[in-house]
Amino acid sequence: MSDTSVDTSKRRFLVTVSSAVGGVAALGVTVPFVLSMNPSARAKAAGAPVEVDLSKVEPGMLMAVEWRGKPVWVVNRTKEMLDMLTKNDDKLTDPASDTTSQQPEYCKNATRSIKPEYLIVVGICTHLGCSPTFRKEIGPADLGADWPGGWFCPCHGSRFDLAARVFNGSPAPTNLEIPPHKYLSETKVLIGEDQGAA
Repeated sequence: MSDTSVDTSKRRFLVTVSSAVGGVAALGVTVPFVLSMNPSARAKAAGAPVEVDLSKVEPGMLMAVEWRGKPVWVVNRTKEMLDMLTKNDDKLTDPASDTTSQQPEYCKNATRSIKPEYLIVVGICTHLGCSPTFRKEIGPADLGADWPGGWFCPCHGSRFDLAARVFNGSPAPTNLEIPPHKYLSETKVLIGEDQGAA
């Protein structure tokens, strides 16, 4: 073997090791860069959209998430809950949701939602900003036999039905607010981003 011959196996080994080290270094730079594109906690609090997995919300249950520093409730209404909505109209301040600032145009309907079974609503009373309590039971002793289920604000007694519409005689002047939202799939909804006209 001459002095000018080259050991190609060592060269292949060095090229392979250098490529692997370079790949790891590139990944080490790329991952933080990509992760930096996700909204920070501060950006989320300022209004970044929030994705919600609806498969985690069982029928009749409420899930609370945070959007813009406010509680947002996602309620999976049962057929019985939806049937109660039509029985409340004569007891409500704004049954047709005519106060347009309280919901996007695509939620100005009897259920105040895109999909009737899912109500997405900001959990802040329109009276003085307290957070109402979800009281889905019908006719509890403390709310009276005519209570059809909905939200009761413990601060000043405002009452809202299962479409978050305010009952007559409540201190709250308007229905609870419906935030902008859109469905990404059958089980995913994005709160804080408008779907546009439905």
